[in-house]
Amino acid sequence: MFHWLLLMLVFGSALALASDDFYDGVQVINGCEIKPKTVCADVDLSGVDLKHADLSGARFSKVKFHAADLRHADLSYVKFAQCSLDGANLASANLNHADVRSSSFTNANLEGITAWALFAQGVDFSGSNMDGANIDQGRLSGANLTAVSLRAARLERTWMGKAKLINADLTNANIQEAKLNAANLAGATFDGTRIHYAIFAGAFMQGCTGCPKDW
Repeated sequence: MFHWLLLMLVFGSALALASDDFYDGVQVINGCEIKPKTVCADVDLSGVDLKHADLSGARFSKVKFHAADLRHADLSYVKFAQCSLDGANLASANLNHADVRSSSFTNANLEGITAWALFAQGVDFSGSNMDGANIDQGRLSGANLTAVSLRAARLERTWMGKAKLINADLTNANIQEAKLNAANLAGATFDGTRIHYAIFAGAFMQGCTGCPKDW
């Protein structure tokens, strides 16, 4: 019995090393190297602790990041292709110039992210927290921002044509020169929002608080 238990302990340890190990000083989780410009596909990184990780320039395809901890991670210039980051915590992460098209961020924590020139056309962010995010000059056309909190967020010169901002909260946000052509703003809140030179042509505003009246 003792030898059997010892064998099981050794075997279990081997499995743990296979799922989370270090090679030449680089952390490897489920076969994915955690380093800048890494390339990972069809990997499950759900619940993984990646706080402060430098993944700049990485390429992820069909990777699951469900409930992963990516706080303060460097995700600049990263490409997420058909990835799921639902419920992930990306607070204060750097997503400058990242391309997240075709991926999902529902119910994620994106508070305080820096995401200048983010490519996120058609992405589902519904239910997420994006308070204080900086997404200046981002591309959010057709994105689903339903019930998203964007309080004090920066969205200057951001493209949000045909985006869904149903019941979104943009209190004290800065959307100057943003393009919201044909966006759905039903039930949204724009209290204290800076909207100078923003374009609302064709936007649906039923039940919107603080939306402009001259469009």
